[in-house]
Amino acid sequence: MTLYNQAESNTRKTWFLMTLFFLIVIALGWFISYYYNDQSILYIAVGFSIFSSFGSYWWSDKLVLAMSGAKEIKHDDNKELYHIVENLCITAGLPVPKIYIINEAQPNAFATGRNAEHAVVAVTQGLLQKLNKTELEGVIAHELSHIGNKDMLLQTVIVVLAGFVAILSDWFFRMSFFGGGRRDERDSGGNIMMILGIVAIILAPIAATMLQMAISRKREFLADASGALLTRYPEGLASALEKIASDPNPLKSANNSTAHLYISNPFKGKKSQNWMSGLFMTHPPVQERIKALRGMDVNK
Repeated sequence: MTLYNQAESNTRKTWFLMTLFFLIVIALGWFISYYYNDQSILYIAVGFSIFSSFGSYWWSDKLVLAMSGAKEIKHDDNKELYHIVENLCITAGLPVPKIYIINEAQPNAFATGRNAEHAVVAVTQGLLQKLNKTELEGVIAHELSHIGNKDMLLQTVIVVLAGFVAILSDWFFRMSFFGGGRRDERDSGGNIMMILGIVAIILAPIAATMLQMAISRKREFLADASGALLTRYPEGLASALEKIASDPNPLKSANNSTAHLYISNPFKGKKSQNWMSGLFMTHPPVQERIKALRGMDVNK
């Protein structure tokens, strides 16, 4: 499989998952509106979700950088890193993002920002110390691919949808304690529908989280493919992922809300091989990513 086919395949799968996500939201909203016979519930939930997500999207980069303790650097602070980012941006046709360094021993990196004009690339001290130039280029190309592929916007939409599902489910359970709904219309068929609806309300947030994680994993595969295409050297990123995955140092500044941003899972010693845990992973298994990279042909 070529890099182009890999990117096209991951893009199709991502849009399929996004469509499924929207169907879950629509079905959940319809059920709650039907149960209470009140469309205003749905409108309020949508309005609240949009309002809260706007602020998160607009200032998310500053929040993430503050939580990670990242410090901005200029050209003279690290000329080699700056030149790598500049050269890859020229190749990718992207504006040069701000560059930040995180004072952590674990090699890792992430990109954030609301669009290409306001993007940020952050790398740890461990990454700069433990990777050679071609490996560092592979990692930076991966992060720039997230920017070029507009993953930051996509992730914001996903967070909004997952939050929307959680809000609707929570409201339904809270309002159920106060009564209401179409009790006068409940025959045996209505009771069955009600039971199925309640089951759906319980399972919807879990399904939304699973879809959120699945889309995140697909975007990592796509960024790997796009980054390798950018450098024309997939082995650089594959070798970097091996070093990052084998490094034993923890990333103290990482938390559950920022873990999905990093090129590799920052939580060490918390890996499980069973299929159920795999459904909630924010990153694909590193060995699968390395195998995909080494199986690609950039010359076709």
